[in-house]
Amino acid sequence: MTIAATFPLDPTATPTSAAERAARMVDPGFGRVFTDHMAIAHYNATDGWHDMAIAPRSPLTVDPACAVLHYAQEIFEGLKAYRTAGGPALFRPDANARRFQASARRLAMPELPADLFVESCRALVRSEIDWIPDSDGGALYLRPFMIASEAFLGVKPSADYVYMVIASSVGAYFKGGPKAVSIWASENYTRAAPGGTGAAKCGGNYAASLAAQSEAIAKGCDQVVFLDAVERRYIEELGGMNIFFVFDDGSLATPPLSDTILAGITRDSLIALARDRGLTVREERYALDQWRADAASGRLVEAFACGTAAVVTPIGSVKAASGNFTIGSGGPGQMSLALRDALVAIQRGAAPDPHGWLDRL
Repeated sequence: MTIAATFPLDPTATPTSAAERAARMVDPGFGRVFTDHMAIAHYNATDGWHDMAIAPRSPLTVDPACAVLHYAQEIFEGLKAYRTAGGPALFRPDANARRFQASARRLAMPELPADLFVESCRALVRSEIDWIPDSDGGALYLRPFMIASEAFLGVKPSADYVYMVIASSVGAYFKGGPKAVSIWASENYTRAAPGGTGAAKCGGNYAASLAAQSEAIAKGCDQVVFLDAVERRYIEELGGMNIFFVFDDGSLATPPLSDTILAGITRDSLIALARDRGLTVREERYALDQWRADAASGRLVEAFACGTAAVVTPIGSVKAASGNFTIGSGGPGQMSLALRDALVAIQRGAAPDPHGWLDRL
């Protein structure tokens, strides 16, 4: 069997009508409009990966003792498919496949072969191609994930797993272009500690960020940024995004990857694009007090967060118990927008793709 035939289509008996699909895609927002099908595969030690298919999207039936419900053994990914002049294309699915494997190793889960990961995404996009919005900024967001499915009570790796990919039609994250957000720098909560799961894309990391995010909202901020768990000084990442700093000499800095920071694919792409332009990008630790001082002196001119959903999110102001500050003019910066536009142009097939990031179907 060829890899392209490993996820055969089992079409739904009740497809969404073209009229209903069009109505739901007028203003889909993010993560609210789901397609008719999903990719699915099962794993156990005896059979390995088996029963792979593109199947009708439907609710899951799990035993109340299902391992994922009690011990949170699960991982996920996020990537997008775009309409381009040459047809639909995924952006760097191979990088997501490698990160999915790394997350699986950290959570003591079986590694899904990279070719199966990529083909599951490709097969699902082929079946759901009509769900990719035509609107400016629209895309098909894919959410691959794996859960422990064995029914038992006891702290050990599960014997059984289910892998799935669901798809959601999404619109532009920011209508009218990216807007600068306000950030709450949490000096009480931490997202991850050395030796923990911070570099894995697992739900527990996001659950751990929610109390701090709620604190940020209560302080009138849009997002929260976390400090390191050891010294409580150094900027690490937001609840779901990496962060960059832009200085008055045109250079950029971003916290170095570690076992407490997720290796963002958007982060990696922006570093490559900046260096393509001859810009200096440093991967180095940057303290909250230095961030405040550099913003006050004018040495720091921009800051932005990045991730799959919004691509680039400019940061205009920071609040913290130790003092508030504004970055530059408080609005989106030129470097932030230029790098975002360059990346989006490649993702949509509107610019050359020198790194071979587009996976055209």
